Amino acid sequence: MPHYEHVFLARPDISAQQVDQLVESYKTLISEHGGSVGKTEYWGLKPISFRMKKNRKAHYTLFNLTAPHAAVAEMERQMRINEDVLRFLTIRVDELEDGPSAMMRRDSRDDRRDDRRGPRRDGDRRPRGRPFDRDGGAERPERSERADAAEATEATEDSAER
Repeated sequence: MPHYEHVFLARPDISAQQVDQLVESYKTLISEHGGSVGKTEYWGLKPISFRMKKNRKAHYTLFNLTAPHAAVAEMERQMRINEDVLRFLTIRVDELEDGPSAMMRRDSRDDRRDDRRGPRRDGDRRPRGRPFDRDGGAERPERSERADAAEATEATEDSAER
């Protein structure tokens, strides 16, 4: 029997218990049509990158399914009818993952990335230079020195014109 990974997004204004009820109803639907649900992960209420049906957040849930195509098609039909389901995506895979999905492993990945970056200088802030240093941090002359230099160039230009 083919294997599928199925993710669906539920409306944010329903509770987590109502999402669990949706999950249970879809599990029974799959089992009635001769399939089985291997793993179910509730990823929580997360922000979505763009608005879907006037919603900015959604409850994410993952199923690992082993079921005939007819069972998956019926589950997708039921999800299209249900107003609590915003979107869903079903992907056929060669084999199912046994461990936690990438979304559940995310915390450990973030910890490793911080270790690779190395120590920071001066706490969380990097050293700052002057905002318009274009010469690699060379000191700029003070205002009076610049004014003197400007007057000197004007004097040389005037003498050149005479």
